[in-house]
Amino acid sequence: MNYRQYFILSVLIICMHLSWAQPAFKVIPLGVKGGIDESNLSSYMIAAEGTNDYVCLDAGTLYDGIQKAIDSNLFAADARTVLRNYIKGYLISHAHLDHVAGLIINSPEDSSKNIYGLPSCLNILKEKYFTWQSWANFADDGDKPFLKKYHYVTLSPGTEQALDNTTMTVIAYPLSHGNPYESTAFLIKNNDAYLLYLGDTGADTIEISDKLLKLWQAIAPLIKAKKLKAIFIETSFPNDQPEKQLFGHLTPRLLMSEMHRLNQLTGDSLLKDIPIVITHIKPSGNNEALIKQELKTSNNLQLKLIFPQQAKLLEF
Repeated sequence: MNYRQYFILSVLIICMHLSWAQPAFKVIPLGVKGGIDESNLSSYMIAAEGTNDYVCLDAGTLYDGIQKAIDSNLFAADARTVLRNYIKGYLISHAHLDHVAGLIINSPEDSSKNIYGLPSCLNILKEKYFTWQSWANFADDGDKPFLKKYHYVTLSPGTEQALDNTTMTVIAYPLSHGNPYESTAFLIKNNDAYLLYLGDTGADTIEISDKLLKLWQAIAPLIKAKKLKAIFIETSFPNDQPEKQLFGHLTPRLLMSEMHRLNQLTGDSLLKDIPIVITHIKPSGNNEALIKQELKTSNNLQLKLIFPQQAKLLEF
């Protein structure tokens, strides 16, 4: 190999490395808490890098989070334009108010788009919220008459579904959220990259369930192949929360126990290379500081723990 050939090969290798290192997703947290601040509840806008075609992972807070993102120079448009034109649909993990209040309240100003969810979630939206007794029915099913602004798209567990008007797809996995109540994990795909978002979930040991184990088994090959870019997972309460008062949530101890199970499936300490984004901290009292300290203290896997902030861009 002569010098010219060596130089060209080196440039190609560098370019390939830079290409692999480019982010696949951008995420704008519109809300990161599990209560009690209604202006900062679970909601994350996610798009393929290089586009403004977002879907919302849950929608507890919308307008206030969008306005704060605009104030942080993440959007050059006004809040109504972002709501109507940038958000192409909603992936709702479960229908508790801290995950759907923004969707419901903003529905009169919103544009036509899809609401994606498992049947258990969509049925609650149809039967409890988008009814003419509690709110106008802006959807295309449920209580008549239908205003037909939103179209319900039922997800089947383990089946890949295109996210309309984006380049992304999603696979849904059921979670146990205070057995027998159900939540959802969403595995988002863009090209050959993946991001995992979990709605509220209890630990398998507390829920007497295998749902998290099945989820870990599903994503372990992606971690081994270095295709999974991040995991968004809740830690709602500190370790001193009694088990009977967890109501289908995680503590730092339970989270780390689940991470150890996932690490056993991946091997080679590969999990430490995956950003673990901690969501749904309940901010009552000193919970937030205590949860962060307990997570850091118990982090013997050397995980990359990220504590998202409202209206602060994340790229993976």
